[in-house]
Amino acid sequence: MISKSTIDQVYETARVEEVIGDFVQLKKSGTNYKGLSPFTDERTPSFMVSPVKQIWKDFSSGKGGNVVAFIMEHEHFSYPEAIKYLAKKYNIEIEETEQTNEQKEQANERESMFLVSEYAQKFYEKTLWNTEPGKAIGLSYFKERGFTDQTIKKFGLGYNPDQWEAFTKAALGEGYKLDYLEKTGLTIVKEQQGQEHKTFDRFKGRVMFPIHSMSGRVLGFGGRILTNDKKAAKYLNSPESEIYHKSKVLYGIYHAKQAIAKEDNCFLVEGYTDVIQMHQSGIANVVASSGTALTPEQIRLIHRLTKNITVLFDGDAAGLRASLRGVDLILEQGMNVKICTFPEGEDPDSFAKNNTEEDIAHYLKENAQDFIQFKTSLLAKEAANDPLKRADTVRDIVNSISKIPDQIKREIYVQECAKLMNVSEAVLYNTLAQINKKLVTDAAKKQKTDQKAFDVVRPDTKPEKVDVQFILEHKIIELLLIYGSKLETFEDLVLKENDKGDLVLQPEALEARVYEKIYLDLQEDEVELSNESFRAIYTQLIEHLNATAEFDIKKFLPTLGQKEMQQVSSILMDDEKYVLHNWERKDIYPKDKEVGVAQLVSETILSLRCNLIKNRINQLQKETENSMDVNTEVLEEIMNYIQLSKLLNSKLNRVLG
Repeated sequence: MISKSTIDQVYETARVEEVIGDFVQLKKSGTNYKGLSPFTDERTPSFMVSPVKQIWKDFSSGKGGNVVAFIMEHEHFSYPEAIKYLAKKYNIEIEETEQTNEQKEQANERESMFLVSEYAQKFYEKTLWNTEPGKAIGLSYFKERGFTDQTIKKFGLGYNPDQWEAFTKAALGEGYKLDYLEKTGLTIVKEQQGQEHKTFDRFKGRVMFPIHSMSGRVLGFGGRILTNDKKAAKYLNSPESEIYHKSKVLYGIYHAKQAIAKEDNCFLVEGYTDVIQMHQSGIANVVASSGTALTPEQIRLIHRLTKNITVLFDGDAAGLRASLRGVDLILEQGMNVKICTFPEGEDPDSFAKNNTEEDIAHYLKENAQDFIQFKTSLLAKEAANDPLKRADTVRDIVNSISKIPDQIKREIYVQECAKLMNVSEAVLYNTLAQINKKLVTDAAKKQKTDQKAFDVVRPDTKPEKVDVQFILEHKIIELLLIYGSKLETFEDLVLKENDKGDLVLQPEALEARVYEKIYLDLQEDEVELSNESFRAIYTQLIEHLNATAEFDIKKFLPTLGQKEMQQVSSILMDDEKYVLHNWERKDIYPKDKEVGVAQLVSETILSLRCNLIKNRINQLQKETENSMDVNTEVLEEIMNYIQLSKLLNSKLNRVLG
């Protein structure tokens, strides 16, 4: 159980822009920050972060909330896990209690798999440092690779003993369930007919490389065998599971994310040791695709932090052409890509090991080429003086250019290619048109279909009906959030009889806080908000405002449920995205932004009253229409409501149609 004081300290210390900045590249946009959504695939930023309000809103997915809500959404953390993550980030001491077997069983499947993976990482690490086989075999291997103690500990490297069930027995002895050991792929379970099942450690006798999520959770492992067993795979990865999808993970992203955002560039390599050696040499903005072919999901992971990727290839040219397919994928995602190769016989691991940080940085800067320059020089060498191969080379390069979504970039690259290959731009544009022919045809078909759909819409089609009640209730919550604790002088309206005995509205001055005015008026009319989320937020808001002298959004948000938190985030980010597109309609009573707070509050409440009265009149009229008998009491009630409606509307300077 985490103490309330610790939770309060986390909320007070954690900065939403700093935390989200670890996962998304944020750029200043007025008083706020903007970036690409980490929840959807988008190319135009619609993810907003407000440092002043300490909230975020993703307009592409509808998600939003405070700093804890982001970590819970992005990393699928439970509330305690999110608090622990933030406490660790800000070096806040937090009381951790050992989980009992009962608590482990109660954890959901995904969380249980994370717990098993984290236990495995600690087990492998302890084995590496604290056992004779671990030190003699595992640690010796890492030392031979040139890794320092600090580097080995930084990446959580480890060793699994060369025994059939060393890890499995230890995990079961600690109370972890075999079901989750099998689902994470750490243990292989073989059923035997008529006999008890057999269990084996998947990573028996291997040095271990834990694979972390962007937030640092252990998702899976890569294990390297140290023997010359030709039947066994040199590298073995965790199988696909609920928590580990290799096509969506980049090795080293947790340790590299801040450097990538800071340098505004990401170096992409092939293997675990490439990443580790580069880090040790001082180049931290580097990740690896973990031996798998590069995927769009992995590229989008980098895109959150930067638009620039430099792909690092070793000096072996044999696999370069195949690797270039990954470059096309990067271009397709709208990224800027450069390519750098190392001298013959060198790879990022060996080059980083044998050079200083300054030398490495200088080499990368001087030798990184724009993709078109690199591809042109590589393929042109292969084509030599063969006209047919030269034509294929041009077509190959133009095919890469066709992947680029930005038209201006495409045009610039066509011009560049024309110069380098000594081919006319007209020929290249013609080739580009041929490559894109199918896309153009498909787009034309879609446009034709969309046009037909548009044409069948009649000009006299009625616009979608506006939910006036929703908009007014939304406005009330907005006023409470922004001005709730503000002291104002209101011109209160009181119904009184004049000398002639008629009901008239007479003004009376009332000094009160905004929340008091709204609460008292709604109580007087016995009005309850109709929207369920607004109703829950309203109740919590009134209680919070009544209990505190100054409203603090950071303290208020944790009191809400997830749905309500997202709603509040939307309301508070209104000034950026949310537009009451029908506020100008006559039944919502618009007012200019220059109107004072007191007047805006009064008129919003009056508008709500008018709308409720209008709805009540309509309801009563329908009742009388469906009734055969004339009910004088109902008719009298309708007349009273109409009279009251006229009085309220006169105050709003409205004329009912």
